[in-house]
Amino acid sequence: MTGFGKGEVSLPSKKITVEVRSLNSKQLDLSVRIPGIYRQKEFDLRSIASAAIQRGKADITITVENTVVSTSAKLNKEIFNDYMRQVNDALAYSGVSADYDAIVPAVLRMPEVVSAQVESLTEEESAALEQALGLALEQFNAFREQEGATLIADLLRRIDLIEEYKRQVEPFEAQRAETIKNRIRENLAQLKVDIDTNRLEQEMIFYIEKLDITEEKVRLANHCNYFREVAASEEAVGRKLGFIAQEMGREINTLGSKSNEANMQILVVKMKDELEKIKEQVLNIL
Repeated sequence: MTGFGKGEVSLPSKKITVEVRSLNSKQLDLSVRIPGIYRQKEFDLRSIASAAIQRGKADITITVENTVVSTSAKLNKEIFNDYMRQVNDALAYSGVSADYDAIVPAVLRMPEVVSAQVESLTEEESAALEQALGLALEQFNAFREQEGATLIADLLRRIDLIEEYKRQVEPFEAQRAETIKNRIRENLAQLKVDIDTNRLEQEMIFYIEKLDITEEKVRLANHCNYFREVAASEEAVGRKLGFIAQEMGREINTLGSKSNEANMQILVVKMKDELEKIKEQVLNIL
């Protein structure tokens, strides 16, 4: 399912922001973009996110913003003073006048004068990072629940339409039997041969029974009711609803193959159209 969530946690000198986005996918495909200082936490963060997201092509983006002006670069004053003393001694010995505008930048570039301290991840910052991820996932899941409720409502509306089309089939089903009988009698009349009326009735009854769709309608109604029950009472229903939709498709296909009547076949096509939309939408449900 698609979703979006954002979490922010502020520390005295930093603000950590986590964004979670996802698109529809049958499996979980998780991508994490994380600053280098938090790399040691990536496995833990992936585990937390995977348990919450479960399915979808998800991207997690973590950013950290310094709210206090600071630098990790440190000036070693003792080494700087030692370099400057040696430079001054060399200038005095050679009698060259000192140009400190050029000398100072050069000394600053000398080895070990300026060093960058490696920033370590504190327990406080680690906890704040997990908190920000948790907030983002809460918002993300709330977004998906809202979208899921909308999708379920749409699916149930289409189930109602399928059942309505099934009810509309019944009047044509009753007329179809008489139409078939009349067509057979007309064809036989054109042959101008003697026929056994009782045997003809038996054969027509046998033929019409082969086209009977009562069982298909009953099973389709049961599948529709079960679809509603699962959608209303269970969590993570996407796969199960997909299986039920497949069973509905079998009954609708059989109903169509037995229709043998134009109006009934039109209604079967409408059922199939709604069922295809259901199958597409079910893929978007966790």
